[in-house]
Amino acid sequence: MMPVVRELRSRPGIEQIVCVTGQHRHMLDQVFTAFGEQPDIDLEIMAPNQTLADITSKVLQRMGAVLERTKPDIVLVHGDTTTAMAAAMAAFYARAAIGHVEAGLRSFDLQRPWPEEFNRVSIDAMADLMFAPTESSAANLAGEYNRRGRVLVTGNTGIDALLFIAGRIAGDPSLAGEIAARYPFLDPGRRLVLVTGHRRESFGDGFQRICDGLVMVAERADVQLLYPVHLNPQVRDVVHDRLARYPNIHLIPPVEYLDMVFLMGRAALLITDSGGIQEEGPALGKPVLVMRDITERPEALETGVVQLIGTDPVLMRQKVDALLDDPAEYAHRARAVFPYGDGKAARRIADAIEEIKKP
Repeated sequence: MMPVVRELRSRPGIEQIVCVTGQHRHMLDQVFTAFGEQPDIDLEIMAPNQTLADITSKVLQRMGAVLERTKPDIVLVHGDTTTAMAAAMAAFYARAAIGHVEAGLRSFDLQRPWPEEFNRVSIDAMADLMFAPTESSAANLAGEYNRRGRVLVTGNTGIDALLFIAGRIAGDPSLAGEIAARYPFLDPGRRLVLVTGHRRESFGDGFQRICDGLVMVAERADVQLLYPVHLNPQVRDVVHDRLARYPNIHLIPPVEYLDMVFLMGRAALLITDSGGIQEEGPALGKPVLVMRDITERPEALETGVVQLIGTDPVLMRQKVDALLDDPAEYAHRARAVFPYGDGKAARRIADAIEEIKKP
């Protein structure tokens, strides 16, 4: 949402209030720092071991109080998190217009990803403005319940953010050197495999299989794996228990957004279950192996840069070998492609919001 925040702040006719949930404080703060922004309101909902029901009820209550006090004309929510769904519901109850950034993504299976598919379907059922990143996501919305909401194809604001930060790093050698100095253990003689994994649908056996696959990849002498491990104990505890003893698997805490963009650029390939990286990898020309069975981002698959591998450890190793051992295959999949926009999504979203305020 940072590109939208920055764009709206540049429009003199729009008064903007930025509200955050306060989850994962240090991760949140560094994102605002990277973009030179700060939140106006913090719901402070974070608590250890809370359930999805806890999160939903806290956001509903605290966001409801914010909306009663501020009485906004429109509430923007992003993506498919439970907090986004609950914030949209609070806005619906407050009779405020809802704008959904990154609308229309669908896997067509409420269990995968869980609970994200339910969250995004629910938001789009309530939304007045649906900012779809692609024509395919707009087509998904055209066949659904909500007939009164306006659908606009804007591209994805995540690509705006990526290109902004990548440009900062490329244009500032001292900044790039400062980031690189934080990872002195990375061996330039080995190809870097950057890993992220956090999906709830893989908790338990799924993460055991993911760890098995990463161990098999680490058997290659020419690679090193870097895994910024999510803070959720159901991810962190399993990953550290299974992978910490392997010398070429580096487990580190979650990294700042600047660092993540730098590391993606440094990597030979990306292994992930993240939705955002399925968009960012192609834009950076990085092959992406997705540890899921289905995806709400079919456009990424169509480019050939992104492949689904599920949580099968043998398939993970086979796909890594196919990329790293075959220069022609790697060249085919390591191409910069932009199915999710041209970096101007935030501008289109701000234009649409200005339109609804005209007399």
